[in-house]
Amino acid sequence: MADYHIHEHPILKIERKDKVPFFWQGKPLTGYQGDTIASALIANGIHIFGYHPKDHAPLGIFCANGQCAQCMVIADGLAVKACITEIKPQMKILPMKDLASLPTTNLNMNSYAPIKEISIPVLIIGGGPAGLSAALELGHAGIQTILIDDKWKLGGKLILQTHRFFGSKNAVYAGSRGIEIAKLLQDEIYSIPQIDVWLKSTALAVFSDKKVGILRNDDQYVLVSPEFLLIACGAREKNLSFPGNTLPGIFGAGAFQTLVNRDLILPAKQLLIIGGGNVGLITGYHAIQAGVEVVGLIEAQDHCSGYKVHEDKLRRLGVPIFTSHTILEANGTDHVESVDVIEVSENFQPIPETRKTFICDCVLIAIGLDPINELYKKAQEFGIQTTAAGDAEQITEASAAIYSGKIRGREIAMKIKSQSLKIPSHWYAEKEIMASKPGAIKIEHHPQKKSGVYPVFHCTQLIPCDPCAYLCPLNLIHIDKHDIRNLPVFSESTRGCTSCFNCVAGCPGLAITLVDYRADNEDAIVSLPFELNRNLINIGDDIILADSQGESLGKAKIFSLIDRKAFNSTKVLQVKVSKEIAELVAGYSMQEPTAFIAINVAHHKFSNDAIICRCERVTAGEIRDLIHKGYRDLNEIKTITRAGMGACGGKTCQPLITQLFIQEGISPDDITPQTNRPLFIEVPLNKFAGTHTQ
Repeated sequence: MADYHIHEHPILKIERKDKVPFFWQGKPLTGYQGDTIASALIANGIHIFGYHPKDHAPLGIFCANGQCAQCMVIADGLAVKACITEIKPQMKILPMKDLASLPTTNLNMNSYAPIKEISIPVLIIGGGPAGLSAALELGHAGIQTILIDDKWKLGGKLILQTHRFFGSKNAVYAGSRGIEIAKLLQDEIYSIPQIDVWLKSTALAVFSDKKVGILRNDDQYVLVSPEFLLIACGAREKNLSFPGNTLPGIFGAGAFQTLVNRDLILPAKQLLIIGGGNVGLITGYHAIQAGVEVVGLIEAQDHCSGYKVHEDKLRRLGVPIFTSHTILEANGTDHVESVDVIEVSENFQPIPETRKTFICDCVLIAIGLDPINELYKKAQEFGIQTTAAGDAEQITEASAAIYSGKIRGREIAMKIKSQSLKIPSHWYAEKEIMASKPGAIKIEHHPQKKSGVYPVFHCTQLIPCDPCAYLCPLNLIHIDKHDIRNLPVFSESTRGCTSCFNCVAGCPGLAITLVDYRADNEDAIVSLPFELNRNLINIGDDIILADSQGESLGKAKIFSLIDRKAFNSTKVLQVKVSKEIAELVAGYSMQEPTAFIAINVAHHKFSNDAIICRCERVTAGEIRDLIHKGYRDLNEIKTITRAGMGACGGKTCQPLITQLFIQEGISPDDITPQTNRPLFIEVPLNKFAGTHTQ
């Protein structure tokens, strides 16, 4: 059986635990302790976990977050979600085919264990950057707080981020990697006795009696009555409707990051990204770090909405970016084999002669996020003192989520201990800066001194970021302290730059190079950041150089690779180039240009074939037909088609159904939304009975 574990990574330390033998359809396989069923199967080259009972379509992993039920399997006789269920020694796993049978049980249902009830000043739901920051404020104020998270490790999406973060170094750990920020916050949380952390604990519902139902440690159902409730559940990824959108090999961006950066699994060889926001751009870079070829990125708008430095990283590495393009369909029988895309006009109408087909085995959907705020709305409805932080409040970057949590935590603490606490006025201003959208793009400025040694800044967009101002030991790099969205400036002193390379290795955008004209009269030495696997290059190799836009500047030989512990896994690659182009060199290309095939657009399937409801396999055509018949109530549509009645509770299909109404000229104000009922996520009934018996 093939092995798709990642064995080398430029940032992450590979430390696998004990091997775990298990069975898939009676065949012995091996995973590692801590692996989920999904990651263990994919590591063994298995991507089809079952077949839908309605049309026998192949199903695999999609969200890797327990939100949908596309990855359901039968494990030791029970139907479970493969993405959130850990493998156990000798576990017998079968694909989900048709409808699962009820398990046999000897449980005596005549007696039930009493439900434990707990009262607490503050309950925080969500252990990501916002929830952790809020808990720290409350803990430091001496307020008893329960912090719950449905994963087995604190940090939220931070534990999936290998890149350095933007924002303010002093305020939100900018310049550190997400995985490092998660550990810093986690360690501080566990040092405060007032904070009680519940891991593998899911908030199931908020009830009208102001109690919150929680499945603690994935085993015990408890009711918590908080005086204050803080929702910091983050966000879920938006889905996208197109023919073939449920094929195995089509992931949400978070699922791909989970498999690659948390589980250290290679789920693909060739990846196409849909979406040019920060999530898509960053995940593309993570894929390349893990050894996956990114065949392209498409974005329906005429520009990428993410940070330009993220976009530039991909362009320099050789990833083609197609703006004003959209996906037509994913092709394949049991797995993605290719994807058809097409250029769109200013009005987002397809231009037939521009259709292209990319050969790939994976599609990453990164078209935006929706806040997970259902519990927040219920708490408001039932009169609980509640607030939201992070993405549950506003979709922003993690740096803004940290500040959001800080502020919300302090606000709650002030209500409990009003006389002794206050919020510094600059917190609100700094939060707004962290949450600001990417600003204007300036023309790249080159000093053109052609002498001495100095840094060249290839960042040209106004975004909140200041780590480079702290990297120079001589304080020669400056950023406006009043607004860190301004661009850095190099102020040379009489001593000048000492070639310490700190700025090159520490820039979050990998957007600083160092040019040194002192070597000889003809050439200059250019130092570049390198964060890919060391085995990709050797001293003496020719490498294709690129400017900040990814345009080729020709080849040069690698003559040095500097690796220092202080650089925190970033290496500095050095090449010699002519002085005329030295300041233009911003990076290097690591993959060949993508080849695509032009295809006649007449072969395109009608979009009515696209699946809208993944759980119940309801197509766009079925719902569109009801819209044309005058239906405006999503509850009626659910009754007729079952769209929204599946395991995810309508989390992924409701936004798509709303989009269908808009496409058909119906205002969202004329639509009656679906009624959402507890529970937020499915739970085996024996958990409520208070028994561990299966």
